[in-house]
Amino acid sequence: MALTPRLEARQSQGLVMTPQLMQSIKLLQLNNIELSAFVDAELEQNPLIERLEGDAPAVREKRGENYEDPEYTGNYSESAKNNNDTEQPEWMQANLEISADSISAKLDTSLENVFPDDHETPPVTGQKQDLPSQSDPWSQLPGNTSAPGEGYDLEAFVAEKTTLRDHLAGQLALTGMDIGSATIAHELLDHVDESGYVRVDLQKIATRLNTSVQQIEKTLFRLQTFEPAGVCARDLPECLKIQLREKNRLDPAMDALVDNLELLAKRDFVTLVKICGVNRDDLIDMMQEIQALDPKPGTMFEDTPMRPVVPDVIVSAASDGGWQIELNNETLPRILVNQSYFSRISGTTTDKKEIEFLNDCLQSANWLHNSLDQRAQTILKVTTEIVRQQDAFLVHGVHHLKPLNLKAVADAIGMHESTVSRVTSNKYMLTGRGIFELKYFFTTAIQATGDSDAHSAESVRHKIRQMIDDESPKKVLSDDKIVAALKRDGIDIARRTVAKYREAMHIPSSVQRRREKKALAAIK
Repeated sequence: MALTPRLEARQSQGLVMTPQLMQSIKLLQLNNIELSAFVDAELEQNPLIERLEGDAPAVREKRGENYEDPEYTGNYSESAKNNNDTEQPEWMQANLEISADSISAKLDTSLENVFPDDHETPPVTGQKQDLPSQSDPWSQLPGNTSAPGEGYDLEAFVAEKTTLRDHLAGQLALTGMDIGSATIAHELLDHVDESGYVRVDLQKIATRLNTSVQQIEKTLFRLQTFEPAGVCARDLPECLKIQLREKNRLDPAMDALVDNLELLAKRDFVTLVKICGVNRDDLIDMMQEIQALDPKPGTMFEDTPMRPVVPDVIVSAASDGGWQIELNNETLPRILVNQSYFSRISGTTTDKKEIEFLNDCLQSANWLHNSLDQRAQTILKVTTEIVRQQDAFLVHGVHHLKPLNLKAVADAIGMHESTVSRVTSNKYMLTGRGIFELKYFFTTAIQATGDSDAHSAESVRHKIRQMIDDESPKKVLSDDKIVAALKRDGIDIARRTVAKYREAMHIPSSVQRRREKKALAAIK
Protein backbone atom coordinates (compact mmCIF):
# COMPACT_ATOMS: atom_id res chain seq x y z
CA MET A 1 0.00 0.00 0.00
CA ALA A 2 1.58 3.24 -1.14
CA LEU A 3 1.84 6.23 1.17
CA THR A 4 0.64 9.47 -0.42
CA PRO A 5 0.41 12.96 1.13
CA ARG A 6 -3.02 14.48 1.58
CA LEU A 7 -4.70 17.45 3.26
CA GLU A 8 -7.18 16.78 6.04
CA ALA A 9 -9.16 19.18 8.27
CA ARG A 10 -9.85 18.17 11.85
CA GLN A 11 -11.66 19.97 14.67
CA SER A 12 -10.48 19.60 18.25
CA GLN A 13 -10.52 21.47 21.55
CA GLY A 14 -7.43 22.58 23.38
CA LEU A 15 -6.21 25.09 25.93
CA VAL A 16 -3.77 27.69 24.66
CA MET A 17 -1.58 29.25 27.37
CA THR A 18 -1.47 32.86 26.27
CA PRO A 19 0.97 35.25 27.98
CA GLN A 20 -1.93 36.99 29.74
CA LEU A 21 -3.32 33.68 31.00
CA MET A 22 0.09 32.74 32.36
CA GLN A 23 0.32 36.14 34.02
CA SER A 24 -3.11 35.69 35.61
CA ILE A 25 -2.01 32.34 37.03
CA LYS A 26 1.10 34.01 38.40
CA LEU A 27 -0.98 36.72 40.11
CA LEU A 28 -3.07 34.05 41.78
CA GLN A 29 0.00 32.61 43.49
CA LEU A 30 1.29 35.93 44.83
CA ASN A 31 0.42 37.10 48.32
CA ASN A 32 -0.59 40.70 48.96
CA ILE A 33 2.96 41.93 49.59
CA GLU A 34 4.30 40.35 46.40
CA LEU A 35 1.25 41.54 44.47
CA SER A 36 1.84 45.11 45.63
CA ALA A 37 5.40 44.98 44.28
CA PHE A 38 4.09 43.66 40.95
CA VAL A 39 1.54 46.48 40.69
CA ASP A 40 4.23 49.05 41.47
CA ALA A 41 6.25 47.74 38.54
CA GLU A 42 3.22 48.08 36.26
CA LEU A 43 2.62 51.64 37.45
CA GLU A 44 6.09 52.67 36.33
CA GLN A 45 5.55 51.58 32.73
CA ASN A 46 1.82 52.19 32.18
CA PRO A 47 0.58 55.81 32.40
CA LEU A 48 -3.09 54.74 32.37
CA ILE A 49 -2.89 52.88 35.68
CA GLU A 50 -3.30 54.77 38.93
CA ARG A 51 -2.89 53.31 42.37
CA LEU A 52 -5.84 54.15 44.57
CA GLU A 53 -5.03 55.35 48.06
CA GLY A 54 -7.70 55.98 50.64
CA ASP A 55 -11.43 55.95 49.95
CA ALA A 56 -12.25 55.51 46.26
CA PRO A 57 -15.36 57.74 45.98
CA ALA A 58 -13.67 60.58 47.85
CA VAL A 59 -10.59 60.41 45.66
CA ARG A 60 -12.64 60.40 42.50
CA GLU A 61 -14.80 63.30 43.60
CA LYS A 62 -11.73 65.32 44.45
CA ARG A 63 -10.06 64.62 41.12
CA GLY A 64 -13.21 64.82 39.05
CA GLU A 65 -11.99 62.06 36.75
CA ASN A 66 -13.90 59.39 34.88
CA TYR A 67 -12.54 55.88 35.25
CA GLU A 68 -13.18 52.72 33.33
CA ASP A 69 -14.94 50.75 36.06
CA PRO A 70 -16.93 52.17 39.01
CA GLU A 71 -16.24 49.03 41.01
CA TYR A 72 -12.69 49.71 42.04
CA THR A 73 -10.38 46.80 42.68
CA GLY A 74 -9.33 46.14 46.24
CA ASN A 75 -12.13 46.50 48.80
CA TYR A 76 -13.59 43.01 48.87
CA SER A 77 -15.56 41.12 51.44
CA GLU A 78 -17.74 38.07 51.42
CA SER A 79 -20.97 40.07 51.32
CA ALA A 80 -20.53 43.00 48.95
CA LYS A 81 -18.24 45.46 47.16
CA ASN A 82 -18.39 49.24 46.98
CA ASN A 83 -20.27 50.59 43.98
CA ASN A 84 -19.92 54.31 43.23
CA ASP A 85 -19.60 56.52 40.20
CA THR A 86 -19.16 60.20 39.39
CA GLU A 87 -19.52 62.27 36.25
CA GLN A 88 -16.68 64.03 34.48
CA PRO A 89 -16.60 67.83 35.02
CA GLU A 90 -17.08 70.17 32.05
CA TRP A 91 -13.53 71.50 32.04
CA MET A 92 -12.22 67.99 31.48
CA GLN A 93 -14.60 67.27 28.61
CA ALA A 94 -13.15 70.03 26.44
CA ASN A 95 -10.30 69.27 24.05
CA LEU A 96 -7.12 71.00 25.14
CA GLU A 97 -4.99 72.87 22.61
CA ILE A 98 -1.35 72.09 23.15
CA SER A 99 0.08 73.00 19.77
CA ALA A 100 3.15 75.22 19.39
CA ASP A 101 1.12 77.97 17.64
CA SER A 102 -1.49 78.12 20.39
CA ILE A 103 1.15 78.42 23.13
CA SER A 104 3.04 81.13 21.23
CA ALA A 105 -0.18 83.09 20.60
CA LYS A 106 -1.37 82.95 24.21
CA LEU A 107 2.01 83.89 25.67
CA ASP A 108 2.79 86.46 22.95
CA THR A 109 6.33 85.17 22.51
CA SER A 110 8.28 82.64 20.54
CA LEU A 111 8.14 79.04 21.64
CA GLU A 112 11.96 78.95 21.84
CA ASN A 113 11.76 81.54 24.62
CA VAL A 114 9.33 79.42 26.58
CA PHE A 115 11.35 76.21 26.29
CA PRO A 116 15.00 77.26 25.87
CA ASP A 117 17.51 74.68 24.80
CA ASP A 118 19.00 73.46 28.04
CA HIS A 119 21.00 70.61 26.55
CA GLU A 120 23.96 72.76 25.59
CA THR A 121 26.78 73.13 28.06
CA PRO A 122 26.81 76.72 29.39
CA PRO A 123 30.04 78.62 28.89
CA VAL A 124 32.44 78.69 31.79
CA THR A 125 32.89 82.21 33.13
CA GLY A 126 34.54 83.74 36.10
CA GLN A 127 31.24 84.89 37.49
CA LYS A 128 30.05 83.61 40.82
CA GLN A 129 27.57 80.78 40.53
CA ASP A 130 24.01 81.33 41.72
CA LEU A 131 23.45 80.17 45.26
CA PRO A 132 20.53 77.89 46.16
CA SER A 133 17.33 79.66 46.92
CA GLN A 134 16.82 80.48 50.57
CA SER A 135 13.22 79.33 50.19
CA ASP A 136 14.41 75.80 49.44
CA PRO A 137 16.36 74.69 52.52
CA TRP A 138 16.51 71.09 51.25
CA SER A 139 18.68 72.14 48.31
CA GLN A 140 21.35 73.48 50.67
CA LEU A 141 21.92 70.15 52.39
CA PRO A 142 24.80 67.91 51.34
CA GLY A 143 24.03 64.84 49.31
CA ASN A 144 21.22 66.40 47.30
CA THR A 145 21.78 65.10 43.80
CA SER A 146 18.24 65.52 42.56
CA ALA A 147 17.61 67.62 39.49
CA PRO A 148 16.05 71.09 39.82
CA GLY A 149 12.33 70.85 40.34
CA GLU A 150 12.47 67.27 41.60
CA GLY A 151 11.84 66.09 45.14
CA TYR A 152 14.71 65.82 47.54
CA ASP A 153 16.42 62.44 47.63
CA LEU A 154 15.77 61.32 51.20
CA GLU A 155 17.43 57.98 50.49
CA ALA A 156 20.77 59.78 50.71
CA PHE A 157 20.22 59.98 54.48
CA VAL A 158 19.12 56.37 55.01
CA ALA A 159 21.80 54.60 57.03
CA GLU A 160 23.05 51.26 55.81
CA LYS A 161 22.62 48.28 58.07
CA THR A 162 25.62 47.92 60.35
CA THR A 163 27.51 44.67 59.95
CA LEU A 164 29.12 42.80 62.82
CA ARG A 165 32.57 43.71 61.47
CA ASP A 166 31.70 47.42 61.39
CA HIS A 167 30.15 47.26 64.86
CA LEU A 168 33.28 45.73 66.35
CA ALA A 169 35.60 48.05 64.41
CA GLY A 170 33.72 51.05 65.78
CA GLN A 171 34.32 49.86 69.34
CA LEU A 172 37.95 49.15 68.53
CA ALA A 173 38.47 52.75 67.46
CA LEU A 174 37.48 53.91 70.97
CA THR A 175 39.88 51.66 72.89
CA GLY A 176 43.04 53.68 72.25
CA MET A 177 45.17 50.64 71.39
CA ASP A 178 48.70 51.12 70.18
CA ILE A 179 49.45 50.52 66.50
CA GLY A 180 50.77 47.00 67.04
CA SER A 181 47.76 45.83 69.06
CA ALA A 182 45.35 47.54 66.67
CA THR A 183 46.93 45.72 63.73
CA ILE A 184 46.45 42.39 65.52
CA ALA A 185 42.88 43.33 66.43
CA HIS A 186 41.94 44.13 62.85
CA GLU A 187 43.46 40.85 61.72
CA LEU A 188 41.36 38.98 64.29
CA LEU A 189 38.19 40.84 63.30
CA ASP A 190 38.71 39.72 59.73
CA HIS A 191 38.29 36.13 60.94
CA VAL A 192 35.06 36.64 62.95
CA ASP A 193 32.28 34.58 61.37
CA GLU A 194 28.58 35.46 61.19
CA SER A 195 27.94 33.78 64.57
CA GLY A 196 30.54 35.97 66.28
CA TYR A 197 33.27 33.34 66.72
CA VAL A 198 36.96 33.75 65.84
CA ARG A 199 37.66 30.79 63.56
CA VAL A 200 41.42 30.95 63.04
CA ASP A 201 44.58 29.37 64.40
CA LEU A 202 46.28 32.00 66.57
CA GLN A 203 49.69 30.53 65.76
CA LYS A 204 49.18 31.31 62.05
CA ILE A 205 48.35 34.94 62.83
CA ALA A 206 51.39 35.20 65.10
CA THR A 207 53.62 33.86 62.34
CA ARG A 208 52.12 36.19 59.72
CA LEU A 209 52.47 39.30 61.94
CA ASN A 210 55.84 38.23 63.37
CA THR A 211 54.67 38.35 66.97
CA SER A 212 54.03 35.93 69.83
CA VAL A 213 50.90 33.87 70.48
CA GLN A 214 50.71 35.48 73.93
CA GLN A 215 50.38 38.91 72.33
CA ILE A 216 47.63 37.61 70.02
CA GLU A 217 45.74 36.12 72.99
CA LYS A 218 46.11 39.34 74.96
CA THR A 219 44.53 41.31 72.13
CA LEU A 220 41.83 38.68 71.70
CA PHE A 221 40.88 38.94 75.38
CA ARG A 222 40.33 42.68 74.91
CA LEU A 223 38.10 42.04 71.90
CA GLN A 224 36.06 39.63 74.00
CA THR A 225 34.99 42.55 76.19
CA PHE A 226 33.18 44.13 73.25
CA GLU A 227 29.43 44.08 72.69
CA PRO A 228 27.48 41.92 72.11
CA ALA A 229 28.56 39.78 75.04
CA GLY A 230 30.20 36.55 73.99
CA VAL A 231 31.61 37.84 70.72
CA CYS A 232 35.11 36.85 69.54
CA ALA A 233 35.01 33.57 71.44
CA ARG A 234 36.83 30.57 69.97
CA ASP A 235 34.25 27.94 70.90
CA LEU A 236 30.89 27.55 72.62
CA PRO A 237 32.16 27.06 76.21
CA GLU A 238 34.29 30.21 75.95
CA CYS A 239 31.32 32.14 74.52
CA LEU A 240 29.11 31.09 77.43
CA LYS A 241 31.80 31.88 80.01
CA ILE A 242 32.24 35.39 78.62
CA GLN A 243 28.53 36.06 79.02
CA LEU A 244 28.44 34.54 82.51
CA ARG A 245 31.52 36.54 83.55
CA GLU A 246 29.81 39.76 82.46
CA LYS A 247 26.81 38.85 84.62
CA ASN A 248 29.15 38.00 87.53
CA ARG A 249 27.87 34.41 87.53
CA LEU A 250 30.98 32.50 86.54
CA ASP A 251 31.62 30.80 89.89
CA PRO A 252 33.52 27.47 90.15
CA ALA A 253 30.31 25.42 89.96
CA MET A 254 29.13 27.18 86.82
CA ASP A 255 32.60 26.98 85.29
CA ALA A 256 32.60 23.20 85.83
CA LEU A 257 29.14 22.88 84.28
CA VAL A 258 30.17 24.78 81.15
CA ASP A 259 33.28 22.61 80.85
CA ASN A 260 31.04 19.52 80.76
CA LEU A 261 28.41 20.50 78.23
CA GLU A 262 28.56 17.01 76.69
CA LEU A 263 27.27 15.54 79.97
CA LEU A 264 24.51 18.14 79.99
CA ALA A 265 23.53 17.11 76.47
CA LYS A 266 23.35 13.47 77.62
CA ARG A 267 21.23 14.48 80.63
CA ASP A 268 23.74 12.82 82.96
CA PHE A 269 22.60 14.88 85.94
CA VAL A 270 23.98 12.51 88.58
CA THR A 271 27.53 12.97 87.34
CA LEU A 272 27.06 16.73 86.93
CA VAL A 273 25.92 17.07 90.54
CA LYS A 274 29.13 15.39 91.70
CA ILE A 275 31.38 17.43 89.38
CA CYS A 276 29.81 20.80 90.20
CA GLY A 277 29.34 20.06 93.91
CA VAL A 278 25.78 21.38 94.02
CA ASN A 279 22.38 19.92 94.86
CA ARG A 280 19.46 19.21 92.54
CA ASP A 281 17.76 22.60 92.80
CA ASP A 282 21.02 24.49 92.23
CA LEU A 283 21.79 22.40 89.14
CA ILE A 284 18.36 23.12 87.69
CA ASP A 285 18.86 26.86 88.28
CA MET A 286 22.27 26.73 86.62
CA MET A 287 20.84 24.90 83.62
CA GLN A 288 18.16 27.57 83.24
CA GLU A 289 20.80 30.32 83.33
CA ILE A 290 22.77 28.61 80.55
CA GLN A 291 19.64 28.19 78.45
CA ALA A 292 19.05 31.95 78.70
CA LEU A 293 22.45 32.74 77.13
CA ASP A 294 23.03 33.43 73.44
CA PRO A 295 25.19 30.73 71.80
CA LYS A 296 25.54 32.80 68.60
CA PRO A 297 25.83 36.48 69.61
CA GLY A 298 26.76 37.64 66.11
CA THR A 299 23.52 36.53 64.43
CA MET A 300 21.75 39.78 65.36
CA PHE A 301 23.84 41.46 62.65
CA GLU A 302 22.89 39.02 59.90
CA ASP A 303 22.08 40.63 56.57
CA THR A 304 19.23 38.21 55.81
CA PRO A 305 16.04 40.27 56.12
CA MET A 306 13.21 38.85 58.18
CA ARG A 307 10.08 38.42 56.18
CA PRO A 308 7.00 39.62 58.05
CA VAL A 309 3.95 37.40 58.19
CA VAL A 310 1.11 39.59 56.92
CA PRO A 311 -2.39 38.10 56.67
CA ASP A 312 -4.01 38.12 53.24
CA VAL A 313 -7.48 37.23 54.56
CA ILE A 314 -9.17 38.34 57.79
CA VAL A 315 -11.84 36.18 59.45
CA SER A 316 -13.91 37.67 62.26
CA ALA A 317 -17.09 36.71 64.05
CA ALA A 318 -20.26 38.14 62.48
CA SER A 319 -23.23 39.47 64.41
CA ASP A 320 -25.47 36.65 63.17
CA GLY A 321 -23.22 33.95 64.62
CA GLY A 322 -21.38 33.22 61.37
CA TRP A 323 -18.07 34.48 60.04
CA GLN A 324 -17.18 37.66 58.20
CA ILE A 325 -14.46 37.00 55.60
CA GLU A 326 -12.67 39.83 53.83
CA LEU A 327 -9.39 40.52 52.13
CA ASN A 328 -6.79 42.58 53.95
CA ASN A 329 -7.26 45.97 52.30
CA GLU A 330 -4.27 47.40 54.18
CA THR A 331 -1.89 45.45 51.94
CA LEU A 332 -4.07 44.69 48.92
CA PRO A 333 -3.20 47.05 46.04
CA ARG A 334 -6.11 48.93 44.46
CA ILE A 335 -5.94 50.41 40.97
CA LEU A 336 -8.01 52.52 38.61
CA VAL A 337 -7.87 52.77 34.83
CA ASN A 338 -7.78 56.45 33.88
CA GLN A 339 -10.07 56.44 30.85
CA SER A 340 -10.31 60.23 30.65
CA TYR A 341 -6.53 60.59 30.38
CA PHE A 342 -6.53 58.06 27.54
CA SER A 343 -9.24 60.03 25.73
CA ARG A 344 -7.39 63.33 26.06
CA ILE A 345 -4.03 62.00 24.91
CA SER A 346 -5.33 59.82 22.07
CA GLY A 347 -7.28 62.80 20.69
CA THR A 348 -4.16 64.92 20.33
CA THR A 349 -1.95 62.58 18.31
CA THR A 350 -2.09 61.03 14.85
CA ASP A 351 1.16 59.11 15.04
CA LYS A 352 0.49 55.40 14.53
CA LYS A 353 3.18 54.27 16.96
CA GLU A 354 1.86 56.52 19.69
CA ILE A 355 -1.71 55.35 19.11
CA GLU A 356 -0.56 51.74 19.17
CA PHE A 357 1.32 52.36 22.41
CA LEU A 358 -1.73 53.95 24.03
CA ASN A 359 -3.98 51.09 22.92
CA ASP A 360 -1.53 48.56 24.33
CA CYS A 361 -1.42 50.46 27.61
CA LEU A 362 -5.21 50.54 27.80
CA GLN A 363 -5.49 46.85 27.05
CA SER A 364 -2.83 46.02 29.66
CA ALA A 365 -4.49 48.26 32.25
CA ASN A 366 -7.90 46.68 31.66
CA TRP A 367 -6.39 43.22 31.86
CA LEU A 368 -4.65 44.01 35.16
CA HIS A 369 -7.85 45.49 36.59
CA ASN A 370 -9.89 42.43 35.62
CA SER A 371 -7.18 40.02 36.79
CA LEU A 372 -7.00 41.65 40.22
CA ASP A 373 -10.77 41.49 40.48
CA GLN A 374 -10.84 37.82 39.47
CA ARG A 375 -8.01 37.02 41.87
CA ALA A 376 -9.84 38.64 44.77
CA GLN A 377 -13.08 36.80 44.04
CA THR A 378 -11.25 33.46 43.71
CA ILE A 379 -9.43 33.90 47.02
CA LEU A 380 -12.71 34.77 48.74
CA LYS A 381 -14.41 31.68 47.33
CA VAL A 382 -11.64 29.36 48.48
CA THR A 383 -11.24 30.87 51.97
CA THR A 384 -15.00 30.96 52.49
CA GLU A 385 -15.19 27.23 51.84
CA ILE A 386 -12.21 26.59 54.13
CA VAL A 387 -13.90 28.52 56.93
CA ARG A 388 -17.13 26.60 56.35
CA GLN A 389 -15.31 23.28 56.52
CA GLN A 390 -13.22 24.23 59.57
CA ASP A 391 -15.93 26.02 61.54
CA ALA A 392 -15.41 23.74 64.54
CA PHE A 393 -11.71 24.61 64.66
CA LEU A 394 -12.43 28.34 64.74
CA VAL A 395 -14.90 27.82 67.59
CA HIS A 396 -13.30 25.09 69.73
CA GLY A 397 -9.62 24.85 68.74
CA VAL A 398 -7.14 22.43 67.21
CA HIS A 399 -8.83 19.31 68.66
CA HIS A 400 -11.69 19.90 66.23
CA LEU A 401 -9.58 20.46 63.11
CA LYS A 402 -11.11 18.30 60.40
CA PRO A 403 -9.18 16.41 57.72
CA LEU A 404 -9.39 18.35 54.47
CA ASN A 405 -7.87 18.08 51.01
CA LEU A 406 -7.74 20.26 47.90
CA LYS A 407 -10.23 18.12 46.01
CA ALA A 408 -12.95 18.61 48.63
CA VAL A 409 -12.64 22.39 48.42
CA ALA A 410 -12.33 22.39 44.62
CA ASP A 411 -15.48 20.26 44.19
CA ALA A 412 -17.45 22.45 46.60
CA ILE A 413 -16.73 25.71 44.75
CA GLY A 414 -16.56 24.29 41.21
CA MET A 415 -12.87 24.94 40.57
CA HIS A 416 -9.85 22.84 39.66
CA GLU A 417 -7.55 21.49 42.36
CA SER A 418 -4.57 23.32 40.83
CA THR A 419 -6.40 26.64 41.24
CA VAL A 420 -7.11 25.92 44.91
CA SER A 421 -3.47 24.92 45.37
CA ARG A 422 -2.24 28.22 43.90
CA VAL A 423 -4.66 30.23 46.03
CA THR A 424 -3.53 28.58 49.27
CA SER A 425 0.21 28.87 48.53
CA ASN A 426 2.14 31.42 50.57
CA LYS A 427 -0.98 33.11 51.96
CA TYR A 428 -2.09 33.57 55.55
CA MET A 429 -5.41 33.90 57.33
CA LEU A 430 -5.94 35.99 60.46
CA THR A 431 -8.44 34.41 62.86
CA GLY A 432 -9.38 34.81 66.48
CA ARG A 433 -6.98 31.95 67.23
CA GLY A 434 -4.00 33.51 65.50
CA ILE A 435 -2.47 33.71 62.02
CA PHE A 436 -2.39 30.46 60.07
CA GLU A 437 -1.09 29.60 56.64
CA LEU A 438 -3.93 28.46 54.41
CA LYS A 439 -2.07 25.17 53.88
CA TYR A 440 -2.42 24.55 57.64
CA PHE A 441 -6.09 23.71 57.22
CA PHE A 442 -5.34 20.89 54.76
CA THR A 443 -4.33 17.81 56.73
CA THR A 444 -4.48 14.12 56.03
CA ALA A 445 -7.15 11.96 57.65
CA ILE A 446 -6.44 9.47 60.44
CA GLN A 447 -8.91 6.60 60.46
CA ALA A 448 -11.35 6.54 63.37
CA THR A 449 -12.53 3.47 65.24
CA GLY A 450 -16.18 2.57 64.96
CA ASP A 451 -18.53 4.80 63.01
CA SER A 452 -17.10 8.14 64.17
CA ASP A 453 -15.62 10.71 61.81
CA ALA A 454 -11.96 10.66 60.81
CA HIS A 455 -9.44 12.83 62.64
CA SER A 456 -6.99 15.28 61.13
CA ALA A 457 -3.28 14.56 61.45
CA GLU A 458 -2.66 17.96 63.06
CA SER A 459 -5.15 17.32 65.85
CA VAL A 460 -3.61 13.87 66.46
CA ARG A 461 -0.13 15.41 66.73
CA HIS A 462 -1.51 17.90 69.24
CA LYS A 463 -2.98 15.05 71.30
CA ILE A 464 0.35 13.17 71.29
CA ARG A 465 2.26 16.23 72.50
CA GLN A 466 -0.31 16.92 75.21
CA MET A 467 -0.17 13.31 76.44
CA ILE A 468 3.63 13.42 76.67
CA ASP A 469 3.61 16.78 78.46
CA ASP A 470 1.16 15.41 81.06
CA GLU A 471 2.89 12.05 81.61
CA SER A 472 4.12 11.12 85.08
CA PRO A 473 7.87 10.61 85.73
CA LYS A 474 7.01 7.15 87.06
CA LYS A 475 4.82 6.27 84.08
CA VAL A 476 6.54 7.43 80.91
CA LEU A 477 4.39 6.60 77.90
CA SER A 478 5.90 4.38 75.25
CA ASP A 479 4.74 4.61 71.64
CA ASP A 480 2.64 1.47 72.18
CA LYS A 481 0.91 3.01 75.19
CA ILE A 482 0.23 6.19 73.21
CA VAL A 483 -1.32 4.09 70.43
CA ALA A 484 -3.55 2.32 72.98
CA ALA A 485 -4.61 5.63 74.54
CA LEU A 486 -5.46 7.12 71.15
CA LYS A 487 -7.53 4.07 70.23
CA ARG A 488 -9.54 4.52 73.41
CA ASP A 489 -10.27 8.04 72.15
CA GLY A 490 -11.48 6.64 68.84
CA ILE A 491 -8.30 7.20 66.80
CA ASP A 492 -7.02 4.23 64.82
CA ILE A 493 -3.30 4.86 64.29
CA ALA A 494 -0.23 2.71 63.76
CA ARG A 495 2.77 2.72 66.07
CA ARG A 496 5.17 3.81 63.31
CA THR A 497 2.91 6.80 62.62
CA VAL A 498 3.08 7.83 66.27
CA ALA A 499 6.88 7.52 66.18
CA LYS A 500 7.01 9.62 62.99
CA TYR A 501 4.85 12.37 64.50
CA ARG A 502 6.87 12.34 67.74
CA GLU A 503 10.18 12.68 65.91
CA ALA A 504 8.78 15.49 63.74
CA MET A 505 7.95 17.40 66.94
CA HIS A 506 11.54 16.77 68.25
CA ILE A 507 10.28 14.72 71.21
CA PRO A 508 12.78 12.08 72.43
CA SER A 509 11.85 8.45 72.80
CA SER A 510 10.34 7.02 75.96
CA VAL A 511 13.72 5.51 76.91
CA GLN A 512 15.44 8.90 76.76
CA ARG A 513 12.61 10.64 78.59
CA ARG A 514 12.62 8.00 81.33
CA ARG A 515 16.40 8.28 81.78
CA GLU A 516 16.19 12.06 82.03
CA LYS A 517 13.38 12.07 84.57
CA LYS A 518 15.04 9.39 86.69
CA ALA A 519 18.26 11.41 86.73
CA LEU A 520 16.41 14.51 87.88
CA ALA A 521 14.65 12.52 90.59
CA ALA A 522 17.90 10.88 91.76
CA ILE A 523 19.94 14.03 92.36
CA LYS A 524 19.52 15.76 95.69
